[in-house]
Amino acid sequence: MRSVTKSVTTTASKVIDAESVNRQVYIHVTGNGIVYLGNSGVTSTNGFMTEKNAIPFVFNVPANETVWAVTGTGADDLRILLPDGA
Repeated sequence: MRSVTKSVTTTASKVIDAESVNRQVYIHVTGNGIVYLGNSGVTSTNGFMTEKNAIPFVFNVPANETVWAVTGTGADDLRILLPDGA
């Protein structure tokens, strides 16, 4: 496993790149706000909400899929744990 930190703002940004295999990832918000996850069109209205002080969010990313993130206001940081090579 390897960990990365991504900064997220009110403009959607890619936080997990596509890979040719399915993989289980862990995401934890380290800032003080809410981060929304989804595709490249993610917004605070349609995204999957995860927030600080919640347990890390664990999910499977299907092969050839990306994960994008956005905040409703301000900026936040994510810690992401990915399988090696992902």
